[in-house]
Amino acid sequence: MNQKEPVIIVGAGLSGLRAASLLTEQGIECIILETRDRIGGRVLSEKVQGRPELGSFDLGPTWFWPEHEPTISALVEALKLKTFAQYTAGLMLSERSRNEVPQKLLLPDGAIAFSLRFDGGVQALIDAVAGILPEGIVQLNSRVLSIHQVDRDSIIIEISGRSESIRARAVVVALPPRLVSRTIAFAPELDTELQRSMVAKPTWMAAQAKVVIVYERPFWREKGLSGFVSSWVGPLQEIHDASPETGAGALFGFFGMHASMRHELGKLRVKEMVVEQLVRLFGSAAAEEHMVAFLYKDWFADAATAVEEDGEPMRDFPKYGPLHVGNDWAQKIFFAGTETVAEQGGHLEAALRSAERAAADVVRVLNELG
Repeated sequence: MNQKEPVIIVGAGLSGLRAASLLTEQGIECIILETRDRIGGRVLSEKVQGRPELGSFDLGPTWFWPEHEPTISALVEALKLKTFAQYTAGLMLSERSRNEVPQKLLLPDGAIAFSLRFDGGVQALIDAVAGILPEGIVQLNSRVLSIHQVDRDSIIIEISGRSESIRARAVVVALPPRLVSRTIAFAPELDTELQRSMVAKPTWMAAQAKVVIVYERPFWREKGLSGFVSSWVGPLQEIHDASPETGAGALFGFFGMHASMRHELGKLRVKEMVVEQLVRLFGSAAAEEHMVAFLYKDWFADAATAVEEDGEPMRDFPKYGPLHVGNDWAQKIFFAGTETVAEQGGHLEAALRSAERAAADVVRVLNELG
């Protein structure tokens, strides 16, 4: 392989950024190509327009479980990031019918696993990992169209809107496998079994939408409520307290409705339905006139996340795990991403573990090839 050519990493989500940081620590030049105009991938932390003092609110992943996830816990400590415990004190609500008052339930100790959130949202983790990378290695608005082997030593990556391609000695693809299968052309083609495995891995969160409703204070806590809700009515099937450690109050929820229904209803009607549900659950204090902000992200509508197959919601936890590369691409292409790890697949922990594995494989191969 041409030692002057960089390792290309496709995707500037947590996996891609972490893989780049590990490779650059080994003195390996990297370039990260990201189709979006921002880093973070499915990590998305937003501030309220005009009210940045209220904090950051996560429309993607929100927390991690330190007792069960050692990789992210060690990285958070190494980066000296500030975290705080997810609020779970008080009663949960169970909504089974529109016509019945929601049940109040006191969960036994240990029923909810202890989790931590980031001061500044999960974007704080993304920014910290990106902050240790050499300046200028992330290229935004760079959608990869194809990856070609030109000879045994070089790979060419073609990028949308660019007349010049990029040459590489190895490629780490840190995108959801389904997205890769449907949007990037490979020459020679990936083997049939690998393609089948990629399509069989549903993209985590791709069928979902997430909403965060921000208030001046977490008023539900004053009523002895934790903010945790389980609903058979909807439109939100699960709700949690999303408040920062101090100051503003916030609730976030996942939708129970199909992506096609969200699209058909439109954001305005979806918002009306969410407000109606929150008033049923928490009373008039949750009404729209008391809301500071309504933050909404439909991940299925995000072309950089989801493909058509992802519209069908997951019924069971998917079978994630490594992608096995055949002979044509062995020692040249490596896959990372939260869907490529069997344990904790879909979590931030898995994204980091996949990055460690991919980076270690790249270093091993480059050392073997000299």
